Amino acid sequence: MRVLLQRVREASVTVDGKVSGAIGPGLLLLVGVEASDGDADIEWLVRKVSQLRIFNDDAGVMNRSVLEQGGEVLAVSQFTLFASVKKGNRPSYSRAAKGEISRPRFEQFVAGLAETLGKPVATGVFGADMQVALTNDGPVTIWLDSQQAE
Repeated sequence: MRVLLQRVREASVTVDGKVSGAIGPGLLLLVGVEASDGDADIEWLVRKVSQLRIFNDDAGVMNRSVLEQGGEVLAVSQFTLFASVKKGNRPSYSRAAKGEISRPRFEQFVAGLAETLGKPVATGVFGADMQVALTNDGPVTIWLDSQQAE
C-alpha cells in the first residue's frame, strides 16, 4: 500500500458538486492499494500514519502525532499512486489492485485508522471522479510505502 500524506490546515473532497468529506487541521491521505497488499501492510500504515510525529509541539518542533494533536484525517482512494511510466508517455496502472480487491482493503485501512484515532475518518467516494481541495500546512508531504518501509 502507498500513502501520500500531507499535513493540512483544511481539506475537502467533492463529488458531483457535493462535499463528501471535509476536515480542519490534520492529515490528507491519498491511498493506493496493490493486489498483493494484506493485513500487515494495513496495520503498518495505520500505525505509521497515526504515530508519525509531524505536528509542532509548544517549542515549534515537529514532535507530535495526529493522534496526540487530536487532528482530523481525510482519506482518498487513489489508484494512480501505482502508475508506472517506464515505457512511453501513457502511465500504466497494472500494479494497482482492481476495485474488488482495493475497495475492501481501503475500507479496512480507514476503519483501522478510525479505531486507532478514536474518531471517524472522512473519505471521498470510492471509484468516483473526485475534486480534492487542500491548504497544505508547512508544506509537509511524506511518501509512505508498506513494501519499502523505511
